[in-house]
Amino acid sequence: MPKTCDICGKGPVFGNSVSHSHKSSPKKWKPNLQHVKTKTDSGNKFVWACTRCLRSGKVQKAV
Repeated sequence: MPKTCDICGKGPVFGNSVSHSHKSSPKKWKPNLQHVKTKTDSGNKFVWACTRCLRSGKVQKAV
């Protein structure tokens, strides 16, 4: 599965997970990507789109 949204380019974000004792360890947050069939100028095709793009209407689903 790809790590980025084909519509907006949203990808994983890196940072640190900090415990109660303030010890930090590396952490990665991944976007919520869905494999959806969309309408394009060249026809219908499958793309990886984040749920934010799906909710906002940037992706027009194919039937």
